[in-house]
Amino acid sequence: MTSFYKIFEKLIYSRLCKHICTNKILTKEQYGFRINRCTEAASNDVINEILKAMNNRLPVGGIFCVLKMVFDCVNLEFLVDKLQFYGIKGKFLALVQSYLRGRYEKLLTDMMMFLLDVEKLQMEFLRF
Repeated sequence: MTSFYKIFEKLIYSRLCKHICTNKILTKEQYGFRINRCTEAASNDVINEILKAMNNRLPVGGIFCVLKMVFDCVNLEFLVDKLQFYGIKGKFLALVQSYLRGRYEKLLTDMMMFLLDVEKLQMEFLRF
């Protein structure tokens, strides 16, 4: 990724974060991709809740999933609809849409390089 795109991503991220914070869109339990809200803090909160329940002799259960590279599986139309729902509109929404569409990922394996069409991969993944 070129330096221009890295700067561009940071600008988009900064503007989205400002919008999300100003409009109080996310709950305090949302940790990922937020300033001063790391996943370690989320783990500590879960552990504290489990320990409180155990101390109060309440039943405790949990299902834990590892979501690596989950963004690659997000339906882009769904994401755009959500952005609109939360007040992202106009030129900024068009800019984000343009940035997300037609993206490719490089995969280097066994000395061979493949260009993966992210949108086609998402559609294939969603069929299962």
